[in-house]
Amino acid sequence: MNKPDIGDLAPQFKLPTDSEGEFELSVNNDGKIIIFFYPKDDTPGCTTEAIDFTAAKQKFADIGVRIFGMSPDPVKKHDKFKSKHDLDVTLISDEEKTTLEAYGVWVEKSMYGRKYMGVERSTFLIGEDGVIIKAWRKVKVPGHVDEVLAAASI
Repeated sequence: MNKPDIGDLAPQFKLPTDSEGEFELSVNNDGKIIIFFYPKDDTPGCTTEAIDFTAAKQKFADIGVRIFGMSPDPVKKHDKFKSKHDLDVTLISDEEKTTLEAYGVWVEKSMYGRKYMGVERSTFLIGEDGVIIKAWRKVKVPGHVDEVLAAASI
């Protein structure tokens, strides 16, 4: 399967979000968009990443960029996660994993010799024309949000 990369049209989707919302990524976005794909609500790395994006939300808003997180967790779990950690970013639910697969982030992983399918922590910066401006794969959380903000500011 081809993984979308810089210069490619971002895979389009329409999925449910926390707070009984819905988000549709289409070619004509209202400004730049960041989607950070993460494995699971309420795990240490994912919590830190979501808190970091929340803390930087105003800086992104000041340059016209909206932030979305996506995992295969159900909407109700997203709502609890947001409430527990006072998160202020929209979380998208992809329980069917079709969008995760389209972005090439639903991958085989290995832990302690056991193989399983899961989300490869990744972030995409998408232009208002729907084209991927920058892609980060196999993200390490510390310092990541600052790196994304720097790229989005260009």
